[in-house]
Amino acid sequence: MRFGFGLLSATAVAQFAMIAMPAAADPVLSIYGGYQTAPHSTISVTDGTEFTSGWQGKSFAMPPYWGVRGTWWLDESGYDNWGVALDYSHSKVYADKQTLRRKTPGWTHFEFTDGLNLATANVLYRFKSTDRDWTPYLGAGFGADVPHVEVIRPSGKTWNYQVGGVSGQLMAGIDYRFTEHISGFSEYKLNYSHVDVEIDSGDRLKTNILTHALNVGLSYHF
Repeated sequence: MRFGFGLLSATAVAQFAMIAMPAAADPVLSIYGGYQTAPHSTISVTDGTEFTSGWQGKSFAMPPYWGVRGTWWLDESGYDNWGVALDYSHSKVYADKQTLRRKTPGWTHFEFTDGLNLATANVLYRFKSTDRDWTPYLGAGFGADVPHVEVIRPSGKTWNYQVGGVSGQLMAGIDYRFTEHISGFSEYKLNYSHVDVEIDSGDRLKTNILTHALNVGLSYHF
């Protein structure tokens, strides 16, 4: 079901944020979108197939690239520049036309486009100052990816969600405070996803996918 896993994950992040807010000095809920792409990666299948896939992000095609993040800044603990965050992003990749035409004989469809679905726990550091409205920040985290595996080849069809493996991310951005409760931000985010999934005929497909994203978003400060 398109959007199903993504909406469920976003709801889970939001609910966790609401539960954790009373214990945090500066809880923040953020939503974002932007431009996301991925470099080539090597695909290995246990039947002996191996090739390099070119990827397209198609960030604004349905379903679009987007994400949600709950952040808790540790103001009351004496570590007011540090924070922790839960982040979910609906990243996606499509095998490009050259890959399907020349490198995968008989494969007519190869995508992770109802999401690589990356969920990570993160540590953030902000360069906070009381005399300006803008705040640079850095972050790093790790978690898991749950891709929607879409493969159609002569031996069969795979079309389901699976736990792919570990995921990690790095981010750097700047937040601008418009009001007491509202801010906007722009950031660069790098994600790594190890994907090890089952496809038709009992075979397994493995690859390591990097995604690069330029995000813009809005945050609500409680």
